[in-house]
Amino acid sequence: MTDTLAHPVSDAIAPHQTDPARILALLATELGIRPAQAAAAVDLLDGGATVPFIARYRKEATGGLDDTVLRNLEVRLSYVRDLESRRAAILDSISQQGKLTPELEQTLRAADTKQRLEDLYAPYKPKRRTRAQIAREAGLEPLADAILADRACDPAALAQGYINPETVKDAKAALDGARDILAERYAEDADLLADLREHLWNTGLLYAKVVEGKETEGANFRDWFDFSEPLRSVPSHRMLALLRGRQQGVLDIRLGLDAELESLTPHPCVERIARRLGMGAEFGPEASPRGRWLGEVCRWTWRVKLLTAFESELIGRLREQAEEEAIRVFAANLKDLLLAAPAGPKAVLGLDPGIRTGVKVAAIDATGKVLATATVYPFEPRRDREGAINTLAALIARHKLELVAIGNGTASRETEKLVVDMQAKFPELALTRVMVSEAGASVYSASELGAAEFPDLDVSLRGAVSIARRLQDPLAELVKIEPKAIGVGQYQHDVNQRELARSLDAVIEDCVNAVGVDLNTASAPLLTRVSGLNSLLARNIVAWRDENGAFADRKSLLKVPRFGDKAFEQAAGFLRVREGSNPLDASSVHPEAYPVVERILARIQADARDIMGKQGTLKGISPSEFTDERFGLPTVRDIFQELEKPGRDPRPEFKTAQFKEGVNAISDLHEGMILEGVVTNVANFGAFVDVGVHQDGLVHISALSNRYVKDPRDVVRVGQTVKVKVQEVDVPRKRIGLTMRLDDDAPPARRSAGGDHRPSGASRRAGAGGKAQAEGMGAMAAAFARLKR
Repeated sequence: MTDTLAHPVSDAIAPHQTDPARILALLATELGIRPAQAAAAVDLLDGGATVPFIARYRKEATGGLDDTVLRNLEVRLSYVRDLESRRAAILDSISQQGKLTPELEQTLRAADTKQRLEDLYAPYKPKRRTRAQIAREAGLEPLADAILADRACDPAALAQGYINPETVKDAKAALDGARDILAERYAEDADLLADLREHLWNTGLLYAKVVEGKETEGANFRDWFDFSEPLRSVPSHRMLALLRGRQQGVLDIRLGLDAELESLTPHPCVERIARRLGMGAEFGPEASPRGRWLGEVCRWTWRVKLLTAFESELIGRLREQAEEEAIRVFAANLKDLLLAAPAGPKAVLGLDPGIRTGVKVAAIDATGKVLATATVYPFEPRRDREGAINTLAALIARHKLELVAIGNGTASRETEKLVVDMQAKFPELALTRVMVSEAGASVYSASELGAAEFPDLDVSLRGAVSIARRLQDPLAELVKIEPKAIGVGQYQHDVNQRELARSLDAVIEDCVNAVGVDLNTASAPLLTRVSGLNSLLARNIVAWRDENGAFADRKSLLKVPRFGDKAFEQAAGFLRVREGSNPLDASSVHPEAYPVVERILARIQADARDIMGKQGTLKGISPSEFTDERFGLPTVRDIFQELEKPGRDPRPEFKTAQFKEGVNAISDLHEGMILEGVVTNVANFGAFVDVGVHQDGLVHISALSNRYVKDPRDVVRVGQTVKVKVQEVDVPRKRIGLTMRLDDDAPPARRSAGGDHRPSGASRRAGAGGKAQAEGMGAMAAAFARLKR
């Protein structure tokens, strides 16, 4: 009973405090690290250090924890601190009620999840006036306890003694009140809740039915009009699709057991409640009056108190897991896209294809500066193909452009053919043409940032500049765009937006700092992502640079307004000064470690400029010879590597995919055709590949490799060039089935199934009117059909 004290506590109750040692122990156990490592990382994070800085420059303190572990620690630290704070609040609340026993306190302190804490707190949690509370006020709790205590009693006879004309009119009302009291008591039994929760999670099914009258309106969800699947095996993308169907009023989702189990008498969950009451054989057809009455209490507890609560809780759990997985997939794809190979400092012609509105053209130099812009109209209605070719050739020749970046949206293949014809007419122009994802380009063009960067440039032309620049350096350009507009996620508009933003911001921060940033050329948006910097400091850096010229060294950062020692500590190692006064400023060696380099140079009697970037110059000396109290072996080893390969870029070598000539539209495809393409998105069920026909094809997870594939990202990454074979082409629905197992035969015709309710032919451009692909749609519907089969 919840209001009986086995061990009363004193009236003088001290507030319970969170235990830092307990937090560190929990983190260490969860992450598989030592408590000392957790303590060091937490101290650094609390002191304002960023994850990239800790991972790169504080290896001695953390024992070499990498950025992945540190990111997980950062997320779990917030959860565990919330858990401990809630634990302390619950302990205080129960203490103030005078109901905290040593046994209960020990149980509360052993709870390792928020759910377990709340289950234990439920009987003590202040609540509104319930039916059970009204029954207690009517004096019916002794009746409930008497029925439990006397196995031979007749509940109806006992109830006669509790009739009160003012509050309890008859025996039925008395028994109903006793039932409500026991039902609430059992519904707040933490151990019973844990048992039922585990049972449902392990054996329960998720059911979906079409809402009556919504069959036509919800046709895109028809795969789930009569659907069931074990709770534990519902994949994230399917759960999010089901939830979207429910949100749109098309699907009704509920929780239950297998139909055979649901039809059993007693119901398996009711039976588990009965066992918790200590009821055995007496719970059945031949039960005594007491057994029958308690059996009804158990059924009432399940049907009225627990089923709806568990349905909400476990569907919520599935939603959380699905969202976490969708966010993980988005973050992984975004990382691949940001770390795509850069073409480097080369002059580029950017083309943003269009038909009636023309092809927007922007020529930029090797630093990304806009040299010239134009709009040409080679297609309908003007059909000035000859004029367009001459305009492009003149720009290329005048500005000595080396690459042509073609946006992959509407009319991209037609625009590529225009460039091919230009090269044929002007063979002296040595060019390489590259198809570039234009996802998010329209978002950037219309943004405040785009307007601030190019105030005198028409909105439509800013997209061509963005396309050209993202070929030079995808990372530097894509950081200017809202991550959700880049289009490499699944259902990102359906997930927790705060968690999605936090995860994507962490990915961008890690990528930017892994590559490093040129202090003298970086834009304010790129500088904002550097460890220790914010938008104000980034703008101040750019303003100082505009007023005083290029930074000669890293030390000059301290002249920037509001740029203090803490910001310098966090940021300096990730900022590069090329051709500056100190060659070390072009490397990732942190200025705080320059004395170590000086000792190394003194030992080998050489100048930094003479040895940096040259293999073998440090041969014969060991990093261990240069450690001291501040810099241990991990840091000195990093310094050695950096001296041999200063400013090394972790991104791969730049390569381009060549789309097949003559294959420009989905109607040009046929089964068995082998093509080269670029992976544009990776989901849990496969990968989307651009083969140059304005509609991405899907390589289902089962067709990625001849071996078993658990995670598609083990085989492919966003931006990767792959060879695929066409297996299926559905022109009316604009769906393409591909395989990377080039020896596969085309499969037999399959029924189509709408799983993701995408309008056919949705644009790849993830702007104001084109978030379709950003939601992971398209051939995804076909994947759902395959997954069901």
